[in-house]
Amino acid sequence: MFGTGDPEQAVRYIIDEVRRGGDAALRGFTSKIDGIDLKCLEVDRRQIAAAYKDVDEDMLSALKLAARRVTGFHEVQLGEVGKGFEHQGLGQVVRPLQRVGLYAPGGTASYPSTVLMTAIPARVAGVREIILATAPKKGGGVPAATLVAADIAGVDRVFSIGGAQAIAAMAFGTESIPKVDKICGPGNIFVVLAKKMVFGVVDIDGLQGHSEVVVIADDGAEPVYCAADILAQAEHDTQASVILITTSEDMAERVESEIERQLASLPRKEIAAESLENGGRVVIVGDIGEAIELANLYAPEHLILAVKRASEYVKMVNSAGCVFLGNRSTVVLGDYVAGPSHVLPTGGTARFSSPLNVTDFVKFINVVNLDDEEIKRMGPAASVIARAAGLEAHARAIEKRLDK
Repeated sequence: MFGTGDPEQAVRYIIDEVRRGGDAALRGFTSKIDGIDLKCLEVDRRQIAAAYKDVDEDMLSALKLAARRVTGFHEVQLGEVGKGFEHQGLGQVVRPLQRVGLYAPGGTASYPSTVLMTAIPARVAGVREIILATAPKKGGGVPAATLVAADIAGVDRVFSIGGAQAIAAMAFGTESIPKVDKICGPGNIFVVLAKKMVFGVVDIDGLQGHSEVVVIADDGAEPVYCAADILAQAEHDTQASVILITTSEDMAERVESEIERQLASLPRKEIAAESLENGGRVVIVGDIGEAIELANLYAPEHLILAVKRASEYVKMVNSAGCVFLGNRSTVVLGDYVAGPSHVLPTGGTARFSSPLNVTDFVKFINVVNLDDEEIKRMGPAASVIARAAGLEAHARAIEKRLDK
């Protein structure tokens, strides 16, 4: 489509064109890539209000339950980490970001849960304006469930633009789409590459990749649950990573048999089967400590501890996006309604990064307010260090205050 087989070249071309051409470039790419001629890029409030009529009561109730739980979790988190302080003339103030852009995959599917999991932490953090970009479905428009989720979550504006062009529009701004401070949310390879390329112009939450789960199971694990959780991630796409680490050879055989049994009736069994072939592994280890050591090295997006006294082993976990304890806690609850955001680090980045949370939407500003006594106490040391660096004006700025 863009005269290259290199996704990076294609994405760079899209970004450059959107930066130069603004709305016209967005309409052109939407027509070329999605086959949709958009008259208006923004979804107006009447369309959002009308979307409620196209969402059944069960779905609406589920979205509201999820929103309450996600809000509750992040309100508690904000109370713990979002505080400023002042101590001996030094301090820190906490300020929310002014405008955040969210991306939700669209087109052939809708992801209302992603809207809740990204917008609600931003809203709880106090972000002034939240905008959402998502690809239009065939025939134009945004899926009703996505619009309802955006309304429930407090999104201010919705734009029916997808792909790398949506990321470029939010990073640089166009006539219709305002420039944001940060872009959050998962997407395909083109979206991920675009986020990588605009980082520095705006902040990003991370470069989320294919779904991952590591299940650690001892001889008391429930094979039916282990298999179900592995398949739930395997059906995402053919590149998902699904790994069982167990201390029991018998458990490994039972889980494998259960996977085969459950796979046979899955509507997406071809995708899941290819995922199991590409990224499925079974590892047998000597003890739970060894299993967790391997998991820490892999740093998975999701880690399930299907072991006895699971909570006692959490202190050994150093690298994981989200940990699920025991046989009853399933990743799927975390995906939709448990409370913490399901936007998690992948590809080993859990070694150094965190799940999306309220701290992603605030910034910390340091404050220095020193009196004469503190300047007398610290000033001479600062002058010595400044002169050692060859910065005479620095030293004199201190000494003028000392002279006074």
